[in-house]
Amino acid sequence: MEFVRDLFVNIGTWFSGWLAGLGFLPGWAVELITDLGGVIILVIIGLCSVLFLTLGERKVIGRIQDRPGPNRWGPFGIFQPVADGIKMLTKEDIVPSGADYWMHLLAPIVIIIPALLIYAVLPFGAGLRGTDLNIGILYIVALGSIGTIAILMAGWSSNNKYALLGAFRVVAQLVSYEIPMVLSIVAVVLLSGSMSMVDIVEGQAVPYIVAMPLVFLVYMVAAFAELYRAPFDMIEADSELVAGYFTEYSGMKFVMFFMAEYINLLAVAGIITTLFLGGWRFFGLERLLPLLSPFIFLAKCVVVVFLFWWVRGTFPRIRIDHLLALAWKFLVPLALVNLMVVGLVDKLVEGAVLTAILLLVANVVEAVVVLVILSVVGRKTRSKRLQRITRPG
Repeated sequence: MEFVRDLFVNIGTWFSGWLAGLGFLPGWAVELITDLGGVIILVIIGLCSVLFLTLGERKVIGRIQDRPGPNRWGPFGIFQPVADGIKMLTKEDIVPSGADYWMHLLAPIVIIIPALLIYAVLPFGAGLRGTDLNIGILYIVALGSIGTIAILMAGWSSNNKYALLGAFRVVAQLVSYEIPMVLSIVAVVLLSGSMSMVDIVEGQAVPYIVAMPLVFLVYMVAAFAELYRAPFDMIEADSELVAGYFTEYSGMKFVMFFMAEYINLLAVAGIITTLFLGGWRFFGLERLLPLLSPFIFLAKCVVVVFLFWWVRGTFPRIRIDHLLALAWKFLVPLALVNLMVVGLVDKLVEGAVLTAILLLVANVVEAVVVLVILSVVGRKTRSKRLQRITRPG
């Protein structure tokens, strides 16, 4: 049973032992080949996810908008992502005159590599992980900031005003929403007592979405902004900035930006599943049937991804000033209060279940207070607007 519980880790150990048993490979070569095999598997997972995510999103958005979605290539349009890929790969690669060639070339590479590296620390199941870093969540936060640099490189090097405006919006949007996101992560780390992704999952006797729903809400809203998903897709607003920071990209380089977006989408769904939904755990089922743990994790990721699609299909884009006001005037203060509440309860209370109950009660009280404050502020704002409208002269 122990072998099955950590099946994928044990398969890697067996493969490493088999290579060493051949007798002609030095130890460093065995370790290198084993590590490369794991890297290749993670890269394949990330790249193949793009095919399913693009098709799934177009189908779901189509149903929301009362249309069939892709239905031409293959049965039910399942080969549409392949057709799109072939089309994009056959397009001419154009570099604008006046562009910084090397920076224009490196930007799509810089943006896709961190997206793939996140998968190295995601625990896809019991024993199914690339590596268990004791600072796994800090590693993810650090990688997330690299994407901002790549987008700035793309916008600045393209010699296009729309691309540059899209890149400038990145700085305001991502810096603003990284703060509530990191504060929410700190609350999870404080409660679990570890930055290891595996330890965070194993510490969720009660899923943190139940104990800390407001922390989950803050993280979820910040995740929409970090992924540039609607209603926070300001940096590539089609009606304002053509295609945003990658307006001047075509062919394979455009595909790399496109792939990075969907690789990040699945990665963030995996992070949310790990931090708030209990990872591969599901009422003890993962202990009875260890081989089900990756499917439990995947099912939770699918639910989170569907939520991203649903919001995209139903909510309009918000203005940039409203977007920034939401971060600084609402999410950051709420995240700070959440962090103080979690720290206080964790310090005073022993036991996972009792801690979860008290945190849930505290979150409900917080939510009521927030709703009352928003209601009062909203009435005052509407009253001032009506006074300006009805004022004579």
